[in-house]
Amino acid sequence: MANTNLYLAIDQGGHSSRALVFDNSGVLLAQGQETIAVVHPQSGWVEHHPQEVLSSTRQAIDQVLNALGERQTNIVAAGLATQRSSIVCWDRNTGAALSPVISWQDRRAAQWAAQFYKHDAAIHHATGLFVTAHYGVSKLHWCMENLPAVRAARQQGCLAWGPMASFMLFHLLEERPLWVDPANASRTLLWNFHALDWDEELLDLFGVPGEPLPRCVPTCYEFGHLNLQGRRVPLTVMTGDQSAAAYAFGVPHHGTAYVNIGTGAFVQRVCGGNIDYAPRLLTGVVLQCGDTLEHVLEGTVNGAGSALVEVEQQLGVSADDAQRNIAQWLNTTAELPLFLNGVSGLGSPYWIPQFGSRFVGTGSSGDKLAAVAESIVFLTQVNLDEMETLFVAPQRIVVSGGLARLDGICQRLADVSGLPVYRPAECEATARGTAFLLAGRPQHWPEPGPGVTFTPQANEALRQRYQRWRAAMEKEIAQARRG
Repeated sequence: MANTNLYLAIDQGGHSSRALVFDNSGVLLAQGQETIAVVHPQSGWVEHHPQEVLSSTRQAIDQVLNALGERQTNIVAAGLATQRSSIVCWDRNTGAALSPVISWQDRRAAQWAAQFYKHDAAIHHATGLFVTAHYGVSKLHWCMENLPAVRAARQQGCLAWGPMASFMLFHLLEERPLWVDPANASRTLLWNFHALDWDEELLDLFGVPGEPLPRCVPTCYEFGHLNLQGRRVPLTVMTGDQSAAAYAFGVPHHGTAYVNIGTGAFVQRVCGGNIDYAPRLLTGVVLQCGDTLEHVLEGTVNGAGSALVEVEQQLGVSADDAQRNIAQWLNTTAELPLFLNGVSGLGSPYWIPQFGSRFVGTGSSGDKLAAVAESIVFLTQVNLDEMETLFVAPQRIVVSGGLARLDGICQRLADVSGLPVYRPAECEATARGTAFLLAGRPQHWPEPGPGVTFTPQANEALRQRYQRWRAAMEKEIAQARRG
């Protein structure tokens, strides 16, 4: 008799909450989606409304259950994947949110974080990360210093705080647990990836209390139960969006570079054993499940989809026009300007929190938006170049995420890297990877259909543009570091 088990993957992202149901062979059967607002109270601030995150998630779940009808009774397990560095504070007694959800893109505490740069090496050895305001500790400290409700809750002994994933878990599950997985815990800068637990020395260094933090548990764990329209279903996987994406098409291959391009772009090489130190890249745990402990080498591009949105607004191009025409603009044969992309700050391998983006050269609005898209490719390639100094060169690239649907981005990445770029038929990797983990990492996890391979072409103009872009970036970076 065929296995009829179904798996519910909840994917909470920067612009929407989604619920998707897969069968035991990785076939997507139904999905629901609700958008969420992105709030910018001040320059560099990025927030979401906590209740909207929760309500949109519940609505997306209801949509998918209604679409399944009677088949929803075959759902045997659920999993949650979220934005990793977003945080929230709440009352552990009442559940009331005491802060907004402060997004991973938020840089309000960059000046406070800068004082810890002198400890960067020690922090990097302990956490696999670098000091940046994108990570959770600076946001938690800001809440403690600036939100009276947070300070009052701490004094009363009822404060809970940490990754947004833990807040969602607390509210979605009947047991109201206070737990966190490795992927989300690590993005606080307070989690030691050797000990797999909170680091007391880092808590002391940053001056934040550890008592309100959730308990650290593995990726695969009996977290509690969802109430799915009256039926209790266990939630057995919690992870970060990028960590899940690495497992979208089964067990990751060490010879493959995984690139997920959404609001930001993330380059991952799953490397099995531990890489203790990567001078300009991130290292950490991508999966802790039973006896399996997988480590990852990661690069981060902060401004991907967010960069396109920002430049669209600056140029006065509507989102609809941009979405409709970006593929055509990318196919232009004209010489594009260069875009020095520091939207949301420079991530790896540069690590500059404040970097003024600008165009080098002129062009139409379409040319400039194509140049922004090209800068995402170039920043991705910089990270691939850096990884080759630490790990065996990849044999191919697998791309996923919303922007991977653009042929122009995929072909440029193939041309500039000299590697074949494979785009699976299903580009939304986070939910599919979550479902793979829920299903117990089966050997049989076929793709829903054939994908597309972009073969490297001899594109000398692009490669020269990449070299000019890299030289221009390094010149600007040198100036930024001088002050």
